[in-house]
Amino acid sequence: MTSASYSPSSSTHSSSPDRLRERVGSLTARRLGTVARVCGLLVVALFTIGPVVWTVSTSLRSPAESFDLPPQLIPAHGTLSAYRQVFDQIDVWLFALNSALVTGLIAVGQMITAGLAGYAFARLDFRFKRPLFGLVLATMMVPVQVTIVPVFLILKGMGLTDTLLALIVPAVPTAFGTFLMRQYFLTMPKELGEAAMIDGAGPWRVFRSVYAPLATPGLAIVGVLAFNYHWNEFFRPLILETSNQNFTMPLGLVSLQGNLGTGSISVVLAGVVLSMIPAVVVFVIGQRPLREGITSSGLKG
Repeated sequence: MTSASYSPSSSTHSSSPDRLRERVGSLTARRLGTVARVCGLLVVALFTIGPVVWTVSTSLRSPAESFDLPPQLIPAHGTLSAYRQVFDQIDVWLFALNSALVTGLIAVGQMITAGLAGYAFARLDFRFKRPLFGLVLATMMVPVQVTIVPVFLILKGMGLTDTLLALIVPAVPTAFGTFLMRQYFLTMPKELGEAAMIDGAGPWRVFRSVYAPLATPGLAIVGVLAFNYHWNEFFRPLILETSNQNFTMPLGLVSLQGNLGTGSISVVLAGVVLSMIPAVVVFVIGQRPLREGITSSGLKG
């Protein structure tokens, strides 16, 4: 009997088409996955940017053209008259100055308080640290509508109602900022602080000279988020402010609606576009430290 001969070359040639098909299938699957992700991101971007584009487009139309059916994305006769009417109807510069003052001081105050509190909860040992931190986190679950009445009564007792301080002082402490900075400080190595303490530095010097400079991206997150949130805040200024000279930008824009909402939609949206500019500028300037801070805070130290 003759034994069957084994040919390695024939086995290799027979498996080559299978491997080629597997590679082609894998490459096709990757491309389909990439296309699916890009399509999904495009849909999300459309829903996110679409209202902004429509707002800008409507602000460039004449009042009569705002109600054309079917609506057109690109105005047939673009005009800046709505923006001129915004400055004619309300004191834009005063409202913008009030908003900038309030949001700027709140952002700086939250960066300071969040940095100090976050460092204390992360690196210092003191009694009832865990219960106190849990209490801070619990305040995040209480909406501002629940606490606005006692806050109003306290501010009234202090004589701060209808002042810009009424908006600034209660907003300086931040539970979210404290939580964020605590997590950020926990990612930093303890050896840095221990080395500074061996050299004779106290807790304040360790924080100021060692940890605070490293926490700049985290503090940038707190500042940018605080600015964007309080620049657009409407509820607290509506309750705490009654004089026009203390109105912030969102409150000032309400008067553009006119009596019973009879104002021009183009003028209203022109005011909205103007109010978005400072927030967009702050976000663009703080985008890099914001991105770095979010990336770094995800690392476990």
